[in-house]
Amino acid sequence: MSDVTSYKALCSDFYINQRLALKLDLPSGRETVLGMFDRIRREFPSMRRFRRYSNELALEADSPDAVQQWLSLRRLSIRSGVVNPPTPRDAYRLHELVLETAPYFLSISPLDVDYLELLFGFDLIASGNHDAIVFDALIAGDGAGGHSRSPLARMVEPGAPGVPLECQPVLGLGMTDSCDLQVHFEVKTRTPMRAVVSGEFEPAPISVYVTLRKYGSLEDVSELSATLSTLTRTGEELLRARVVPNLVVPLRDAIGSEQGEA
Repeated sequence: MSDVTSYKALCSDFYINQRLALKLDLPSGRETVLGMFDRIRREFPSMRRFRRYSNELALEADSPDAVQQWLSLRRLSIRSGVVNPPTPRDAYRLHELVLETAPYFLSISPLDVDYLELLFGFDLIASGNHDAIVFDALIAGDGAGGHSRSPLARMVEPGAPGVPLECQPVLGLGMTDSCDLQVHFEVKTRTPMRAVVSGEFEPAPISVYVTLRKYGSLEDVSELSATLSTLTRTGEELLRARVVPNLVVPLRDAIGSEQGEA
């Protein structure tokens, strides 16, 4: 599977988010913020809902028929996101525009950049004990083909007392010798302990996050677009070769098996 449409078929929601992390506080003046938001709105007309939260200013899509897009300004970061985009290009267009316009509207210099982050997210709706589903799908194994269960899996032996209450694997990798390019894989569960005790489970998403970060100084803010291209290429290859076959598909199959038994 090589495109977003295929990824969406594997999950309830698929999204691509970006964060530009900064070292100094962003300006928060009315004219500055509204000027940038208006520039984004002209390119993406459905993004016309301006909202103010306790710690951020946000511009969001206002049409139920539009792709879910959003942009937010926090004290030390600029974030943007697209949920269920028709194609990767549709998601990256917003992120690229943010990186092109933010330095000029918000007076961002190369020295101010801490890192650029790109996140690919999969939400898979599941009932039942999320942590048990993740444990069975990604850790337990079955010893088939002569392969023994992993040492971690043997902590919960079949038939022995013990119910998984916390199973949220996280793995971080340095992709270069200097580790300035990093990727983190994370599985997020959402089953409260009271649901495990009562046996009453509400459907909620199990999330798979693939987060890529590029650290390091820039010579010019125009390099942000090239950095984003590096992150998108690396991320798409990781999704194809590692994330989908080793995380998303096993979780999807385990959820299907769980719902079939319910």
